[in-house]
Order: sequence, then C-alpha cells, then structure tokens
Amino acid sequence: MTQTEKKEKITGNKLFFTLIILLIYTAGRFIPLYGVDAQAYQGQKMDTDSLLMQVVGGDSYQYSIFALGISPYMIANMTSQIVMLCMSADYKTKVSPKRMRRVMLAGMLMLCMLQAFVQVNQLEFIAEGAIVSLFKTVCFLEMITGAVLLLWISDLNQKYGIGGVTVLILFNITSGISNTVKGHTGKEMILPIILAAVMFLITLVLENREKRIPLQRVSIHNIYADKNYMAIKYNPVGVMPVMFSTAFFMLPRLLVDLLRFFFPQNSVLVWWQDNLVMTRPLGIAVYLIVIYLLTIGFAMLMINPKDTMEQFLKSGDSIVNLHAGRATRKYMWRTVFRISFASATIMAVCLGIPLLLQWQGSIEGTLSMLPSSAMLLTGLVCNFGREFVAIRSYDAYDHFIFI
Repeated sequence: MTQTEKKEKITGNKLFFTLIILLIYTAGRFIPLYGVDAQAYQGQKMDTDSLLMQVVGGDSYQYSIFALGISPYMIANMTSQIVMLCMSADYKTKVSPKRMRRVMLAGMLMLCMLQAFVQVNQLEFIAEGAIVSLFKTVCFLEMITGAVLLLWISDLNQKYGIGGVTVLILFNITSGISNTVKGHTGKEMILPIILAAVMFLITLVLENREKRIPLQRVSIHNIYADKNYMAIKYNPVGVMPVMFSTAFFMLPRLLVDLLRFFFPQNSVLVWWQDNLVMTRPLGIAVYLIVIYLLTIGFAMLMINPKDTMEQFLKSGDSIVNLHAGRATRKYMWRTVFRISFASATIMAVCLGIPLLLQWQGSIEGTLSMLPSSAMLLTGLVCNFGREFVAIRSYDAYDHFIFI
C-alpha cells in the first residue's frame, strides 16, 4: 500500500476509532454499580435537574459505573487554567505541561472522591443492614475508577479519533433530547420547539460572525498590509460556558448535600437543598450567574489581553492607531469584556426564558431543557464540523516526494 493510500484512510480510521469509544461509553452507562437496586430507578420520570446532569454525566439516575461523568475533569481542567492565567509569564514558562497535568489529575481525584461520597449515600441498594457499608465502599471505588476511565478514553479519542471529550457530550445531549421528547404530545412540544429553533439560529449566527480588529504588522509592506486583522468571534468561547456551567452548578449543590449528610436536621441546609435546583428561582439565578462568570472568564482566558500586549511588544506589531503597550492592553480588556458580556447576556436570556416558563408552569419541566440542548448541540456540531473539515482537507493533499 502506498503512502497516499494510507493517508486517504485517516478520516475513516479516526471516525471508526471514535465509534469504538462511543460503544465503550454506551456500554458503561448500562453497567450498574455493585449492589445498587437498578429496579428502583426503572420507569422513574426524569426532571429538569436529571436532564441537566446528563449533559456532563450521561447517566441521568447516577447509578452506573460512569455515574460521575466528566464533570470532575471539566472542573479540575478549568480551575488549573484559571490558576495559570493568574500567574506571570515567567512562571508559566517554568511550569511544564506534565506538571500541570499532574496538578489537574490531583484536583480531579479530590472532586471525584467528594462527589462519589455524596452520591453513594443517595443510592438505593438491594440489601439492608451492615452489608450496605460494603456496597457503598465498592460503589465509591467504582465511581472513581469510572471517572478515570472516562478521562482515559477521552484522551485516546483526542489523539486517535475526532472531537475528544466533545463527542461524549454530543452523545449525552442527543440522548437527552431523545429522552425529553418521549411521552409528550405535539401540543406540548410547540413552544419548546419554537424556542429551540430560535436558539439554533442565534447560536449559528454567533458561531460564524466575528469582530475584526485592524492590525499594523511591521513585516508586511505590500498591498495586503491593509488587510491584516485580529478576529474575535461574537461568541468568543462558543458554548463552552453552557457545558461548564452544568458542572460548576453542581459544586454548591454538592457542598450543600455534603453538609446535609452531617447535619440532617439543619433547617437552613434543608432550605438550600430544596431551592438550589433548576425548578426554583434561586437555582435558576445561580445557574445564570455561573453562565456570566464562565463566559467572561473563558474569554479573558483564551483571549488574554496581557499576553496579546506582550506579543505585540516583542514582534513590533500593533493595533492600528494604538501603541503596543498599556493602551493596547486596556483596549483589549474593554473589547473582550464587552463582547463576552453581550454573549453571556444573549445566552442567559436564551437559557433563562425556558427555565422561567417551566417555573411558571407554561412548559413541562423536562421540555424546558430542549432549547438549551439545541444551543449546545448547534455550537458543538459547528466545532466538530470544523475539525472534520480540517482532517478531510489534510487527506486531500498529496504527499511530498523528495528526489
């Protein structure tokens, strides 16, 4: 087989590997934890929070070996990046990716243990008495092992497949949409479908429109000098905040559940546990605040104004009519903040309206997540499509022959 023939199969090989990963993931979702009474969860109707957790967990009822999902990895990864953002440029150069990986894994394991401890004590088991403690211990270890396995297959898919961890989230979303529409009449679906269509169009526009900041590059002295620009999408970080908001929304709930385990009679904790859900105003408000914080934080992380200023100072380039120093940094801070704040507002409105409608009773609880699922699905498919097109474009090139 020639090199060209091997190269033409790269896309197919990656797609096949991703399919294998999805099959492993699907199988794991149907393997119950040791000693758990799976029959107690059969036929149980999912609520808004269950569908929300399914985006990052995949297991709506939280009793499979993949019960923890990818949320511990997402939170630990995001936290480590934020910490690095706060460090100086000199310090960043001294920290190796391998060391950052170890720190992220340590944080992930801590979150896994905390989340597994809380969830194990909320499960229904097939036995009672002293043996339940044994079941809980085994389930605790199984949950942590499952989270590590998910991280491992996500890394493998990132290297040999397409989409990395995004594929698992896409699978969760499509599965959640399928579970959402089951058992609902066409009349009940009209308003959610309209809202989902609106979110689809808004996300599509934001994902494909960009602000272009004109640049002056010292190395270009031709007719293309006036066509240099820095592009910032009107949705700077895509739908990542919506995904991560689900994981981060779990943190205060996890803390309240943990405290409630040790202080079951505390009335304050009971109130917080009852209200910190997506069917109550407090839970909705917390969720939307998290959307704002993550959207702006992600934008500042990915389009770091300080790093942009330092790059311009080193290269001699600059934004047109601005000095490549403090003025550039202030301009970039204002620009990134305005764009990310506008993007967060649009997403908060799009996600908040269905949640408020379900709180008022205008939309059935599970259907309120259909519009947000449409937003996530649109953004992730756009990113997945770009990666797929890039791989296909690579396949289109012939290999070089050196004589």
